[in-house]
Amino acid sequence: MHTVAVLALDQVIPFDLSTPIEVFSRTRLPDGRPGYQIRVCAECDEIDAGALTLRAPWGLDGLQDADTIIVPGVSDPMAPLPAVVRDALRSAAADGTRIASICTGTFPLAATGVLDGLRVTTHWRAAGLLAAAHPDLNVDPDVLYVDNGQFLTSAGAAAGMDLCLHMIRRDYGSAVAADAARLSVMPLEREGGQAQFIIYDHTPTPRGSELEVLLDWLRENLARDLTLADIAGQAGTSTRTLIRRFRDQTGTTPLQWLHRARIRQAQHLLETTEHSVERIGGQVGFGSPTAFRDRFKRTVGVSPQTYRRTFS
Repeated sequence: MHTVAVLALDQVIPFDLSTPIEVFSRTRLPDGRPGYQIRVCAECDEIDAGALTLRAPWGLDGLQDADTIIVPGVSDPMAPLPAVVRDALRSAAADGTRIASICTGTFPLAATGVLDGLRVTTHWRAAGLLAAAHPDLNVDPDVLYVDNGQFLTSAGAAAGMDLCLHMIRRDYGSAVAADAARLSVMPLEREGGQAQFIIYDHTPTPRGSELEVLLDWLRENLARDLTLADIAGQAGTSTRTLIRRFRDQTGTTPLQWLHRARIRQAQHLLETTEHSVERIGGQVGFGSPTAFRDRFKRTVGVSPQTYRRTFS
């Protein structure tokens, strides 16, 4: 039987902790036998889990012969990782143990160094912090999970279920994984990635800055077919100066900013109106429905129709 050790760190997020426990403990093989044995392991006798305090039946010794170790998210991802936990995870990694993280659990796993040089993910709100704290990682904020073979990472909350189902499919095949998905009332594979859940807010521009009036004008004219020259003309400057000012104050280019603003407005209209996709594309400045659908899917990860079904 495959043994899964779930590591309960201090300030563990209860949802992230319970996800692998529930998904793996309910997995059954075709002959009815359980597919997994679950261990909840911790360094201390009691674990602070925010609204509740937990007691784990296993210490860190429960990690030693596990087939898989899962590191759930923690409420303070920048909290120092205890040396004894770091050493236990490094030892397991050196032994070839499969190690996965859920949500901000990528932070303590990254603190061990075993993820250096790998593509990883975490909750989209924490992706920038992870990239800044661990520059050796290739952080992808758009996906639900990343499988590097021995090391796997997932985005927040329900993405932990996607990751668990993926590991079940790796271990026992699609039929067993599909049955586990039905018990979890989850699709075995979700369309799109984490990008569809990201709120695409723009970098705040200080009041009184030289771009404030221009950005307000752009928001009011999203439906127009604007070129870089049009924007520079409105700003009363050259295109070269405009690009430099945008990069200095927003971190992006004028046209990239405009495209993102159009997609955010399209998301709002898909969520709050019954306008057709074609009409919304025109309302936010796309010359054709095809161009709108292509840009929307590249940015958000799913089609406008799928986004509307999910969030309207």
